[in-house]
Amino acid sequence: MDPIIQALKTPEECDHFIKTYTALIKQARQKAVELRAQRHSAPNEVEEELYKAVYVYEEILTQKNKRRTRASRTWQMVDKYGIVEAAERIVNRPIEPQGYTFLVESGMQKLTFEAIIAKHPEVFNSEVVMRAKQRLKEYENLPY
Repeated sequence: MDPIIQALKTPEECDHFIKTYTALIKQARQKAVELRAQRHSAPNEVEEELYKAVYVYEEILTQKNKRRTRASRTWQMVDKYGIVEAAERIVNRPIEPQGYTFLVESGMQKLTFEAIIAKHPEVFNSEVVMRAKQRLKEYENLPY
């Protein structure tokens, strides 16, 4: 057992440790997403947020698969169409509530393609904006 854990003397200290480090883990995941997105040197805020969304999706896949997982098909779309059109195409796919649940639990629900598209409607096709807003309402009704 790690010496830090062995040094805990009461169940309350253990609970405090868990709460503190759970919050730090969430923050570290958010920071990792930000740092990965910055590597792309996006020309504007919208594209940087979309890159963050892809990396958040990779976090979802990693949690689901219990090993580091790359969003290969998503990156192929980004390479082929660019990040903005790839996001539009992805929003037109069937809903994935498991991913959204993970984002809510991680405090990153604002980093869905839907949330980014709804936040910046002037950048996207109006039909995609309507679909994104519809999806966000569907997400709000999910049990988690």
